[in-house]
Amino acid sequence: MINNMLLRSFLIIGALGLLSGCASTASNIDRSSNQALQVFKEQVNGADVFLNQAAGYLVFPRVIKAGVGVGGESGEGVLRVGGSTVAYYRTTSGSIGFQFGAQSKSIVVAFMTREALDRFRKSEGWKVGVDGSVALIDIGGGKTIDSDNVRDPVVGFIYGSKGLMYNLTLEGTKFTKLDKS
Repeated sequence: MINNMLLRSFLIIGALGLLSGCASTASNIDRSSNQALQVFKEQVNGADVFLNQAAGYLVFPRVIKAGVGVGGESGEGVLRVGGSTVAYYRTTSGSIGFQFGAQSKSIVVAFMTREALDRFRKSEGWKVGVDGSVALIDIGGGKTIDSDNVRDPVVGFIYGSKGLMYNLTLEGTKFTKLDKS
């Protein structure tokens, strides 16, 4: 039974990778990331100042998650330092447990210190919870974010969710550098 669930998980993750990666050129990813950042700035007070204070940040404009007992998610995005794209990444994760549905979401992961950013950039596939932890920030009801009320070295935001999916987390998510030059 577990082997069947693992096989389904790998098939779902593979299909999601194909769906999210179809025709994903560097310029398409940059354009989508710019749009996702605009939505982020519109939805979260202080996002612009916060991102300017970060040493760097990942933007995944469209991460697709699907699951029926076994789930997977995948998406492509950019790493920006000083507001400019320096590299392209894929995010993937799989899960087993109670889940049903599909959703599309955007993710921003901010590296608030140079040390955290450097550890991420030197890694060969950085995994949340293994290579580093990400404090998932829930901003609602007109709250403002800034470096005074967010003190973790790496923080993540999940926003713009469309569709129905229970269990928002970044735990176990892996970020892998892509060659999009």
